[in-house]
Amino acid sequence: MTDVDRQIARTTDLLDRTRERTLAQRRRARGGTSLAKRAGLIAGADLAIIVATIVVGWIVPIGMGGALLAGALLVAVTLILAFARLSTPVAPERLAQVPLKALPAKTEQWLETQRPALPAPAQMLLDGIGTRLDMLSPQLATLDEQQPAAAEVRKLLGEQLPELIRGYARVPEPLRAQARNGRSPDAQLTDNLKLIDDEIREMSAQLAQGDLDSFATRGRFLEIKYRDDKAT
Repeated sequence: MTDVDRQIARTTDLLDRTRERTLAQRRRARGGTSLAKRAGLIAGADLAIIVATIVVGWIVPIGMGGALLAGALLVAVTLILAFARLSTPVAPERLAQVPLKALPAKTEQWLETQRPALPAPAQMLLDGIGTRLDMLSPQLATLDEQQPAAAEVRKLLGEQLPELIRGYARVPEPLRAQARNGRSPDAQLTDNLKLIDDEIREMSAQLAQGDLDSFATRGRFLEIKYRDDKAT
């Protein structure tokens, strides 16, 4: 191995470690936000019960039975909020109707529910796509829904990406690793996720540069490529 090869290997290894740390930080941040939101809901609900109990006690003596009832209600509400799902992922067929500024987050949330059914290479690509969606979200907050660029983003995130995952899921599991027309469904899924990852990166770059005219051309290319090569 030459010095150049060793340097390339070291650089690749460093990039891989950096990427893993970034993904781990994103997961911890997402989990921390969820816990903080849950704790806030529990605190608010418990405080409301306590205040209501005090107010009622000023008007009508509640006695020991009322105090026990209030305590039981506190426990029940705390347990319900502690274990309840805070938000339900949007059904894939409804992603296209999600407000544009919320579409990246809702798409990423739905993708997380699909992760266990995907092969390892596809799961790694979902991590990268999730990072790009996080970056894309604030850019879409100021994008006019009537812009052609908005339609292309919605088509990619709300239609093509979900349909790719759903198309793969329709393939019987024993057949996913078997080659068909030269490639397996697993390989087709990975290749198309790479393509979508590249498209999201290009969209983000074009939004940052204000180059909205390029969206239509890239969108048509992706539609043709995806139609000819999707995993079914």
